[in-house]
Amino acid sequence: MSDSAHFWEQKSLAEMSHEEWESLCDGCGKCCLHKLMDEDDDTVYYTEVACKQLDITQCRCNDYPNRKTLVPDCVELRIEDIDQFVWLPKTCAYRLVKEGKPLPEWHHLITGDPKSIHKARQSIKGRAISEHVVYQEDLEYHIINWVE
Repeated sequence: MSDSAHFWEQKSLAEMSHEEWESLCDGCGKCCLHKLMDEDDDTVYYTEVACKQLDITQCRCNDYPNRKTLVPDCVELRIEDIDQFVWLPKTCAYRLVKEGKPLPEWHHLITGDPKSIHKARQSIKGRAISEHVVYQEDLEYHIINWVE
């Protein structure tokens, strides 16, 4: 890819088309993991527990267009909320572009391969469980440390 094709280096998140915005998602599934926040210091702790709508083998929402209807507290990444992106993993393209940092070498926009994220072990594939098998009050027992 030539540098001119790297729209994420040429535009801010606010300047991106809907298609460009959506293409930034690397398909890691980390944003669909349940998170706990420490009320004292706002530290975000990721759990291995994924939203019930997430296909944990493909790292994709089972019904992305209707996710807010099916899961009302689903967090939708919108440009209006850009300042709240601090909870996203440090490897997330939305966060990286916001912070003026380059995309990781395994990102599909760099490699041209949508499976490169799984090959680099940067996704939740094979590492998460569905919320169907976990009691909500037990989330703290499922905190993980492999999300950056």
